[in-house]
Amino acid sequence: MDPEPPFHETYKPLFANTKIEQRSLVTEEEGELPLVDLSRLRQKEAEKEKCKEEIGRAAHEWGFFQVMNHGISMELLEQLREEQVRVFKQPFQNKSLSFSAGSYRWGTPTATSLGQLSWSEAFHIPMTDISSSSMEAFATKVSSLAKQLAEILAEKLGQNWSYFQSSCLPSTCYLRLNRYPPCSIPYDVYGLMPHTDSDFLTILHQDEVGGLQLVKDGKWISVKPNPQALIINIGDLFQAWSNDFYTSVEHCVVTHPTQERFSVAYFLCPSNETVIESCSKPSVYTKFSFREYREKVQEDVQRYGYKVGLPRFLL
Repeated sequence: MDPEPPFHETYKPLFANTKIEQRSLVTEEEGELPLVDLSRLRQKEAEKEKCKEEIGRAAHEWGFFQVMNHGISMELLEQLREEQVRVFKQPFQNKSLSFSAGSYRWGTPTATSLGQLSWSEAFHIPMTDISSSSMEAFATKVSSLAKQLAEILAEKLGQNWSYFQSSCLPSTCYLRLNRYPPCSIPYDVYGLMPHTDSDFLTILHQDEVGGLQLVKDGKWISVKPNPQALIINIGDLFQAWSNDFYTSVEHCVVTHPTQERFSVAYFLCPSNETVIESCSKPSVYTKFSFREYREKVQEDVQRYGYKVGLPRFLL
């Protein structure tokens, strides 16, 4: 039975009625993100501090960076990829029965134009619902890494990381398994439309196909794949908490005409009741709860077809 989501059938009216929307930014040549060797955190104090400085500078200047020697073996990443392929290759009608209710998502139900369509499918899995051994092993290691990085980023601002320790729990964080099917339609269709992440921190592992792009200095940069590295990006909540010192950068995934692409992301999120307040004064943003932020995002997506995000909370 066919594992593919019915993109062509479901979104046929968009292809028939929508003018192709040109991207407003120019894509540059494929580039490499700042790369940080985390093994230096286990060396002498001077080298350890240099490594922390690089992490803080990359989060400030780029909002994205890569890490190597991150403690997650290639063997485990390959096992996770095999599990990921297995769940995506099951019949389409069975996918909604995997994991907890509502975990499986595909396309963009609210899309009214091609520019709002994401040509992808995903399993959005709360950490507490993970059952397979490879996913559980990956989740354990990546969660520990996220907290280590959050501690370093808080420390570089002279802040205590206990805030993240108490508000970001296994019950509030999640994994997202992503698959981007080939898209042979000769339109500018996104695998994942441009957005910023509504969390504190995202850790991504992508395959060698590529397709991730981000905005740097007003231009779209295509990220060169490095399957041995993990990609770290700052989310909206960290930008607000850091009072705009760290940057939540707009990014997207572009489709490939013949190859499918897989990635897995971990999202460091707080509880809905957690209040996000700038750690320095004067504050750029009014304080808000994560629940309020999510509700505003959902309202904007329903109304405009895209997320407005942090500008909603500017003072």
